[in-house]
Order: sequence, then C-alpha cells, then structure tokens
Amino acid sequence: MHFSVAIFLIGSVLLTQTDARYTADWKSLDARPLPSWYDEAKFGIFVHWGVFSVPGFGSEWFWWHWQGQQPPDQKCVRYMTENYPPGFSYADFAPQFHAQFFNPEDWADIFQASGAKYVVLTAKHHEGFTNWGSPNSWNWNSVDNGPHRDLVGDLGNAVRNRSLHYGLYNSLYEWFNPLYLSDKKNGFKTQEFVLHKLLPELYNMVVRYKPELIWSDGDWEAPDSYWNSTEFLAWLYNDSPVKDTIVTNDRWGAGCSCQHGGYYNCADKFTPGEVPKHKWEKCTSVDLQSWGYRRNMKIVELMDLPDIIEDLVRTVALGGNYLLNVGPTPDGMIPPLFEERLRGVGTWLDVNGEAIYGSSPWRVQRQNKTDTFWFTSKGSTVYAFMTTKPKRVILTLYAPKTSDNTNVTLLGNPCPLTWFPITADAGLVVALPELPFTPGQAWTLRLDGVL
Repeated sequence: MHFSVAIFLIGSVLLTQTDARYTADWKSLDARPLPSWYDEAKFGIFVHWGVFSVPGFGSEWFWWHWQGQQPPDQKCVRYMTENYPPGFSYADFAPQFHAQFFNPEDWADIFQASGAKYVVLTAKHHEGFTNWGSPNSWNWNSVDNGPHRDLVGDLGNAVRNRSLHYGLYNSLYEWFNPLYLSDKKNGFKTQEFVLHKLLPELYNMVVRYKPELIWSDGDWEAPDSYWNSTEFLAWLYNDSPVKDTIVTNDRWGAGCSCQHGGYYNCADKFTPGEVPKHKWEKCTSVDLQSWGYRRNMKIVELMDLPDIIEDLVRTVALGGNYLLNVGPTPDGMIPPLFEERLRGVGTWLDVNGEAIYGSSPWRVQRQNKTDTFWFTSKGSTVYAFMTTKPKRVILTLYAPKTSDNTNVTLLGNPCPLTWFPITADAGLVVALPELPFTPGQAWTLRLDGVL
C-alpha cells in the first residue's frame, strides 16, 4: 500500500476536528505556530547512542569513515587492523552493544539534575540501527540484537516520569541500506527506500512512542520531495497522536535547513551574531570532537563548565534553545566527566534559572565595554549575566533606563544592591557584593523597574 493511502486510512481513525488543517506544502506547514513548551524550556540534553558506541573511535561516523568514504580514513583502517580479526564487519559490533549497565532511571535522574527540560535520544542514526524494535529494521535493532531491550521506550518512560519532554532523533538516510543506495543510483527518481522503510518506520515510531520533538537529520543528499517530507509533516501536524505538542526541526531535505520546518538548527553548533527572525536551537557536544562516545577522549577535548554556561547564556540571550549532547558508553553508562558537567549546569540553573526558563531576548542582547554582559527579559524584569568575574566591584550597565521604582538584586541573594543612574536617559552603576563561588563562574543581576 502506498504510504499516503495508509496514512489517510489510519489517520481518518485518529482524526480530531481542529480549526486549522495544514496542507502538504511548505507555505502551509511553516505557518504552524511552534508549541509554547519548546521556547519556554530553553535547555535540553541530546544523547547519541548506538552501535557506533562500540568501536568508540573517531566519532559516530566511524562506519562511513572506515568503509564508506573514498579513500577510507586510514586511522580507522589501522584501528580495525590492529584490534580486530580479518573479516570483522561493522555488523559484528552490534552483539557487543550490550547496554548491560543501562539504568534509564539513573539517566533520567542525571538529566533532571542538569536542569534540562527536554531530552532527545537517537532512535536511529545514519548506520540504520534502531534503538527500538522497528518492524522495518529486521535484526538491525536493539530488541533483536545487542541489548535486546527497547531503549527508546525504557528511557522515555523514565524521562516522562520526571515531567521532562521527550524527543527522538531520526536520520532520514542510511549509509548502506540497499534500497537507499538503489534510489540514489537512480538519481532519487525512485522511492523504494522511502515508501518501504523510512516512512512506515517514522509513522510507527510516532504512534508507538508519541515523541514531543522529532529531530530529523541525514536529509542533505536528496530533496524533500524524495523524502515525502511535506506529506509526513502534514499528517504529523493534523492527525497524529502528538499533533498539538509535536515540535520539529529544519532538516527535511536538501535546501530546507534554515528555511523550512518548526525551529531552525541551520547547522551543527550554529552560533548567530544577532537574534534570528525565526526560533532556533544550538546543538553542541560536551566532547568537542564527537557526538558519540570515544574510548580515547581526553579532558582537554571536552567543554569545561564555564564554557558551557557562557554558551548557554549567549544562546538564550539571542533567542535560541541550547541542546547539549553526551555520548554514553556501549555498556550504558554516562561517563563521569559528562555527568559532572551536566550536574554543574543544574547547580548553576538552581540559582540562575529564572533568567533562562521562559525568558525572551531583551532589546539589547549584549554589552561590550570593559566587561561583557548578556541580557534576557521576562515581563518587566531584565536580567544581566556576568559570564566572567568583573574586575571591579562597581559595575556599569549602559543600556537599562532606570526609574524611581528600579530595584537591583543578585540572584541567590535577596538583598537590594546600591545603584545610581549614569544619566537621566539611560545607564546605571551598581555596587556589587562579594560574589559567591560558583564552578560555572557566572552570575546574574535582576533589574526590576527598568526599560
């Protein structure tokens, strides 16, 4: 049965009458309002986990670098030659993906302690292995092979029990899937992979797990018309069980990035210089060299906590969400250094979170004078972030316009701070108290009664 026919028949059963119906074109789909939970959340955790975690070498692109690209990456070739017997295939890594120490409750505790409001797990990366028992991925999934567990379902239950939103990453393409390679050879004029693998699997995943976010990827080799992206998104927004809460990104076909979709990723580690006109997200990784677990990672190759906090603050000040990635081990453990970073972010957010969650960009996002400050706002309140310890105890903020009702405090300390205006038009000088020690090396002023 053609996918569109199947969706129509099943969708008619699930259909709930709504005021708005979206048609399968970008003009209609792009007009859908983004569900409010996403912008309010601000901070999420990305989890790259799969068969690629077993070799744990180079990055999650190990298989492609070893046997896909031409010429192959010689570091990957040597790694296999020196550590595995002749004839060892990538598929032979799957039974070693044991996840024997995977405790979804422990993971969810760490994510909750980080202060994150949503979690995104790789349901399927470019290798094609699904972390759930996909009926369209026979013996290349975590129930038939490796862990023999429904990793997507187990983590989803634990995350939702802590009132966190749950999202799933899904790669549209698969490096070595024969159906995909055949379509590619035909110039994407055929859709055998899309109709018999990708779309049935995506539909099944949505109905089974009801994610609140779909983080699409692996789209760039073919146009959205090949992937049937607009048809799928129209069903997702109109008739799926998550039609009112689902959030999507912008990776739905070549040329879609930063142009179409729910929110925009634009590129990995995207960092704009000013507030974009469209809601966006920065995804980045604690491990600067990989999204997946690496056995040989070094501490100097990891983001430290002050860098993470500054990156988070900058992103939110410019209107973005911040999705911070960790790569678990094939045994199912989050490496202690990653856990330490996540818990450190949570400790900082315990004090400063009111300036992050539910905030909006202020009319001025950054002050570059002697010291650098970032700003957010919430209603009539403005927040000024100090991401390095000021050199002086007298702080000058040039942008805020004060009034007789202006009040300044340091988050974590309710005592009002002494301040006086610079001019009648704008600016104030604040006398700082002794700043408390924080591993994140960042502090926040709350300014009430300013414009």
